[in-house]
Amino acid sequence: MTNNFSSNELVYVVGHRHPDSDSICSAIAYANLKNHLGVNAIACRLGEVNAETDFLLKKFNFRKPLYLDDARSQLYEIAMDDAITIGVDTTIYEAYNLMQQQDKQTLVVVDEKGKLLGVLTNTNMTKVAMGDTALSIELLQKTPIEFISKTIKGKLIYAPEETRLNGKVSIIAISAANLDAYQLRNRTVIVGNDTHAQLEVIAKDAACLIVVWANAVSPAVLDAAREKGCAVILSGHGTLNTARYLFFSSPIKEIMTTDLVTFNKFEYVNEVAKKITKTRYRSYPVVDDNMRVFGVVSRYHVLNSKNKNLILVDHNEVSQSVENVMDAEILEIIDHHRIGDIQTSNPVTFRNQLVGSTSTIVALMYEEHHIKIEKNMAGLMLGAILSDTLNFNSPTTTNVDLEVGKKLAKLADIDIETFAKELFSMGANLENRTMKEIIEHDIKEYSISNYHFRLGQVNIYNLDELKAIKPKLIKAMEEYCVSERLDLLLMIFTSIEKNGSIMYFAGKEKWIVEEAYPSVLHDEDIFIDHVVSRKKQIIPRISDVILEKG
Repeated sequence: MTNNFSSNELVYVVGHRHPDSDSICSAIAYANLKNHLGVNAIACRLGEVNAETDFLLKKFNFRKPLYLDDARSQLYEIAMDDAITIGVDTTIYEAYNLMQQQDKQTLVVVDEKGKLLGVLTNTNMTKVAMGDTALSIELLQKTPIEFISKTIKGKLIYAPEETRLNGKVSIIAISAANLDAYQLRNRTVIVGNDTHAQLEVIAKDAACLIVVWANAVSPAVLDAAREKGCAVILSGHGTLNTARYLFFSSPIKEIMTTDLVTFNKFEYVNEVAKKITKTRYRSYPVVDDNMRVFGVVSRYHVLNSKNKNLILVDHNEVSQSVENVMDAEILEIIDHHRIGDIQTSNPVTFRNQLVGSTSTIVALMYEEHHIKIEKNMAGLMLGAILSDTLNFNSPTTTNVDLEVGKKLAKLADIDIETFAKELFSMGANLENRTMKEIIEHDIKEYSISNYHFRLGQVNIYNLDELKAIKPKLIKAMEEYCVSERLDLLLMIFTSIEKNGSIMYFAGKEKWIVEEAYPSVLHDEDIFIDHVVSRKKQIIPRISDVILEKG
């Protein structure tokens, strides 16, 4: 089947909540296979790894998969415009030219560390170009002489220590004899190549003399300018362009917008869409946690964004999957459990195979695609298979698991029995674990009829360890039921060597376990022979009791 996404789109391969070794390892192995097949895939997890899984990852040199807490797309994952950034001292003229070159209507203003300070838009520019002259006068009052000189491609002949621009501009295009009518005090004055006129302008206390159509000024003009504290600039343009560009020499910090609507790059796209509909802006800066600019997003980007692409491994139920899984684009499901309640809007590749481990299926798929399994990957998948099949002792074990396990052991150069003993010893010790860590070591969630419950399983060598923690654990289980709003919590502690389990249970619907397993009513830890599988032994029995009463 052809995938309905491009090869460069990121695909998240994710197992179930409260991940066990098979969930983590199958995600890593399948993401690796998809990468070999040209898909940009990354393995994910929905919780912390347990001690057994941590052992496998370290033994075979794999990192923990990426933690995924929600299936909804986040801003950093969608297409958006690159931010064209400028500093606060960029002139209006420079900003305008940059907008034209980049064909952008918005520039992002940042400090020297890339942190957001504001935005400059076409609207800001239009107010200067088409607005009242009072704004232009106010801006020029605050504009450094150096900025004026730069904008008109001028040569700054003299600049006083302090300027006294009042923002007003006069253009002297008449003879010096008529200058008596001009009020030039503290003004910027544009004058031609006329030494007498230049001296008259300075004498009338102009703040800045801009000379057009000249390559130099006389020493007398320069001496007068120094005496009166009047800046002198030789313009690189004629009279008209000098006058035009002069009003665009102010730094953009004086006109930029600082009252911004911004979004963090980790915000969810659907939440951003709601906020955007309540605002009037064309585009919005996107920042990281340190307010550094990441990009610019618009309504177009948000409305045309795609959901996260997911591949689910080792589960196919909403209650066991990532938060808001139904908001994502599910591309594939690889599993060995019962068919659950995941629904998709488009057809997907769904491989559900009657084997003891999802890693068994993934290993088969490597073979089907003729992809070589590297030594460390073979060891990782073997560990997951041994964990899920309890070293091939679980009733869920099939001949396929055994055959695949032997092949992987050969590829990894591992003795299965030695490896299994080492593996299970990692998860067997209950010391130094909190009650919640024990409960959530390998826990799965189920809903049957109107009953909502979880079933946890811990493989343990020394069952006598339970006696010391039982009262504390039962109390923690009851509290867990309340906090998680569960009808029932059932914990099974499985001995691989003795091929059986001890059960503890809590919750307001204890009667379900009491009817399914009457022997556990006693105040003692009753060992139930040959009960080691949630999927094939315990869940069917629990389900029968519930449905009989239903």
